[in-house]
Amino acid sequence: MKQITAIIKPFKLEEVREALAECGATGLTVTEVKGFGRQKGHTELYRGAEYVVDFLPKVKVEVVVKTEDLDRCVEAIIKAAYTGKIGDGKIFVTSVERVVRIRTGEQDESAV
Repeated sequence: MKQITAIIKPFKLEEVREALAECGATGLTVTEVKGFGRQKGHTELYRGAEYVVDFLPKVKVEVVVKTEDLDRCVEAIIKAAYTGKIGDGKIFVTSVERVVRIRTGEQDESAV
């Protein structure tokens, strides 16, 4: 099993969720986060004063999938989150050693 963590633009969340549902992902976790990469933030004007926004709002989507579904899910996220502009985000893939469903005690793939 693999965990996919995608950092995306907030307005792309619904498209990514739909794309993962089409890939067969049965559940995911979404967290509102702030950060920056190559964008390095930006400058805004508020009541005549200029200030720097260092951390930009992003959404972190986490989903655990079967290893055989990994490539399909990653491609679906890329297609759904793509805008072609800087700040589209990143995808991280890590191995999952064990999963336990607390309510039933199911483990590993039957718990996903």
